[in-house]
Amino acid sequence: MIKGEVVAMETTLSSTAKNVFVWFIVLFCCGGWKSEGGTTPNLKSIVIGRCYNYIMLINPTFSCDCEEVWRLFEEAVVPKSSCSNQVKDYQKMLSILPQNSPCHQFLFWSKTRWMMEAYTTLMENVYTLEDTLVGYVFNQLDWCGHLQHTGFDFESCPEWSTCPLHPVYSLWRQASQHFAETACGNITVLLNGSIASAFNRKSMFGSVELSGLNPSMVEYVNIKVVSNLRGPFIESCSLGSIAELIQILQFRGFKWTCTDNDLTLKLLQCVQSPQDPSCQMCSSSLLQTQGSPPIGP
Repeated sequence: MIKGEVVAMETTLSSTAKNVFVWFIVLFCCGGWKSEGGTTPNLKSIVIGRCYNYIMLINPTFSCDCEEVWRLFEEAVVPKSSCSNQVKDYQKMLSILPQNSPCHQFLFWSKTRWMMEAYTTLMENVYTLEDTLVGYVFNQLDWCGHLQHTGFDFESCPEWSTCPLHPVYSLWRQASQHFAETACGNITVLLNGSIASAFNRKSMFGSVELSGLNPSMVEYVNIKVVSNLRGPFIESCSLGSIAELIQILQFRGFKWTCTDNDLTLKLLQCVQSPQDPSCQMCSSSLLQTQGSPPIGP
């Protein structure tokens, strides 16, 4: 794009759109979104750019001051050391972020990001924490303060497991709790049947979201267990930690369902791995069913 075209484009943009345009230019020019142990490079540009993108393109019904979001986020993190952020530190920022999650569309997941992303792409009526404004803005970013000076540490941040007050964990804990507390109608929980402890009490779902669910607001908890196409097949609705989850739901008064072989999830896996023998068998069965003569007179 030549300079004259840039000037012409800017004259047609509104004040807010100009901000979006500038932040996207910064993001594309700077690059380097991935963190190598420290705070994600270009963190400010990414946060503000994602925020504008969300309220202008993804959910224009929301109104939010993205510059203020960054200011309150920075205020919550940088005055502290790399391992001293409490959940309450983010309350000011989260209080200005609009949340409006539709009933019957909540999806919770644990150790199934690969399937969650494919499932939400296919199913338009599914809403995850990553679809909220806070989830969209901070998804897969890293950050922490610096012990020596007021600012972000771009060289090294602690692991979650070694830091009970990790700045990233504290934000997601607060966001996850609010997401669960607003859940209503029929909700879905996606768990990995190819690992031990598919339901883990130390996971975000097991330690935060499950306790935040309200039986008076949630009509059904629909558990979907998905395993790798070739296994291992370690846990199911009747085996392992998922049975423990069902007991907890029953004790708290939730109605529930559980499915081990959800057809939609299986088809999504076969789209990604069409040459897998189990997918070919499934395809042959469907063709035979479609080619069979109708039953009855």
